[in-house]
Amino acid sequence: MAAQVAPEVTALLQRSNRLGSDPRNTNYAGGNTSAKGEVTDPVTGEPAGLLWVKGSGGDLGTLTSGGLAVLRLDRLRALTGVYPGVEHEDEMVAAFDYCLHGKGGAPPSIDTAMHALVDAPHVDHLHPDSGIAFATAADGEALTRACFGDRVRWVAWRRPGFQLGLDIAAAAREHPEAVGVILGGHGITAWGTTSEECEANSLSIIAAAQRYLDDHGAAEPFGPVIPGYEPLPEAERRTRAAALAPVLRGLASTDRAQVGHFTDSDVVLDFLSRSKHPELTARGTSCPDHFLRTKVRPLVLDLPPSAPVADAIARLRELHAAYREDYRAYYDRHADASSPPMRGADPAIVLVPGVGMFSYGADKQTARVAGEFYVNAINVMRGAEALSTYTPISEAEKFRIEYWELEEAKLRRRPAPRPLATRVALVTGGGSGIGRAIARRLAAEGACVVVADRDGEAAGKVAGQIGSADVAVPVTVDVTSEAAVAAAIADVVLAFGGVDLVVNNAGLSISRPLLETSAADWDVQHDVMARGSFLVSREAARVLAAQDMGGDIVYIVSKNSVVAGPSNVAYGAAKADQAHQVRLLAAELGPLGIRVNGINPDGVVRGSGIFAGGWGAQRAAVYGVPEDELGAFYAQRTLLKHEVLPEHVAAAVVALCAGDLPLTTGLLVPVDAGVAAAFLR
Repeated sequence: MAAQVAPEVTALLQRSNRLGSDPRNTNYAGGNTSAKGEVTDPVTGEPAGLLWVKGSGGDLGTLTSGGLAVLRLDRLRALTGVYPGVEHEDEMVAAFDYCLHGKGGAPPSIDTAMHALVDAPHVDHLHPDSGIAFATAADGEALTRACFGDRVRWVAWRRPGFQLGLDIAAAAREHPEAVGVILGGHGITAWGTTSEECEANSLSIIAAAQRYLDDHGAAEPFGPVIPGYEPLPEAERRTRAAALAPVLRGLASTDRAQVGHFTDSDVVLDFLSRSKHPELTARGTSCPDHFLRTKVRPLVLDLPPSAPVADAIARLRELHAAYREDYRAYYDRHADASSPPMRGADPAIVLVPGVGMFSYGADKQTARVAGEFYVNAINVMRGAEALSTYTPISEAEKFRIEYWELEEAKLRRRPAPRPLATRVALVTGGGSGIGRAIARRLAAEGACVVVADRDGEAAGKVAGQIGSADVAVPVTVDVTSEAAVAAAIADVVLAFGGVDLVVNNAGLSISRPLLETSAADWDVQHDVMARGSFLVSREAARVLAAQDMGGDIVYIVSKNSVVAGPSNVAYGAAKADQAHQVRLLAAELGPLGIRVNGINPDGVVRGSGIFAGGWGAQRAAVYGVPEDELGAFYAQRTLLKHEVLPEHVAAAVVALCAGDLPLTTGLLVPVDAGVAAAFLR
């Protein structure tokens, strides 16, 4: 019995992708769409009415058929006969499993009922800023009537679930002229007889709401600018953000490690410059999709951007302590014996006037999306205040959503985190060879990776191969330059909130006998490897100390740091310098929880940028072998007789940093297939 692909599914996916790709319509992973249609039951051969609806946890903009829940419409509607009332809402979600059609598909979401119970063949439920502005206005029902007349009805706030589906279905049935509803405190739902009509109705509601806001809204809904709270100039703003970010990340990671995101968009900066921002932020975010990502309210610095950085940091620490106390009190006020445990009391959003917004999550995408949702919240507050008074749902209702068992179940379905999840890694010399292999492996193990290289094009290529900017970003840096290294570390901090794992890999080699080694040969190798590693470690240590989350610094050293090879004085001496930096920094940084270790590779010819840049030809000449046989030559002189590859070095980095060796520091790990002369004593 081959699976049937109904034409309604194709139209539904196309409509969903169009609606979900425009942030004016809905936020990331927000909202859901559906279609009803008829197929032939493969068992009975009789017609069967089905509902295809976006499943739990999916995103409209990228929705595929695998993200749809497929259910029998007759069975879904039969649930109205056994619905026990709002006190037993959660039981109805489990009942959806008995309505599924066939195998596979996504788990049904809590919003399935609104799609099934509305008679129209096509239904959209979206979270547009303009619509939520009406939904959160104190007199939202009257504004809805003034804007839409009878075409769009008002449905008072109700927590998403079966009863809300009944409410929407009743509004549609009792008002046949209506094409949709504004859901108090929530969003919009629209419907149509065709997929095209449904989409058109959704877009017309969104556009009409925005026109009404534009035509009738107050000019300055957030009040006048507070003198001294204007945005700092861009360069000064980002310098201050880089100084605050590590401290904020450490505070936001008090309960569990977080990745950060920073934005200084005009929307955020204007909001934080206005007189009403303290009052509005205290009221909390608006629709359920928002505060599930942002928590019920942000942490807001109550100092002007002209305050000294040290004063701002001290005040942020005080505010963070107060935030945690307030959040614990919020939990205690509303939790009962059935509530899930508190998930953490740290803020997900931190607002700094004149500078911007810092947002946090278990990975970069989650952190970025949390920030995007708070921008949505600002837009909603602006719209509601422009027409009326911003009045989100009550704190008790927010708690019911945030600590809903159904949301907890959604969290439990997430896959287990990878070993380096939440860790931010900086790899110097990451554009080729060993550095490229390390960057790839760290990302594969869950880290956010910054690929740093003097060759910006090469760094960009490696970062692009690894993934999106949520996973890897390139940085162009000359590690011999103090200013360039400081700027690169600032870029890392602004990209991911901080840094946890630094790999000093940048290097080069010039192989010449002592009498042929120039001072320039000596200087360039010591500048890149000895000085460069020192500069990178020093700047990274400032961030690691400010975060107070521990961390790792790994030096890619060399067998040559302990073995006296021929015609190699400058390179060997520079590598010996790096090896001793490992020991010195391990001793100094250990009290901060920062572990410093090194790796001594040897004979990494294949894929190596150093060997391809002339070092291979020089060493082959020294040993009297063809250059293309150099890797095999090195392998044969080892105890294990195996060629060492860049991936072997990358594996050693993961072994040191992924958690299995938490008490190891000051160690130099040979990755050389066994060179007896390099055994450490």
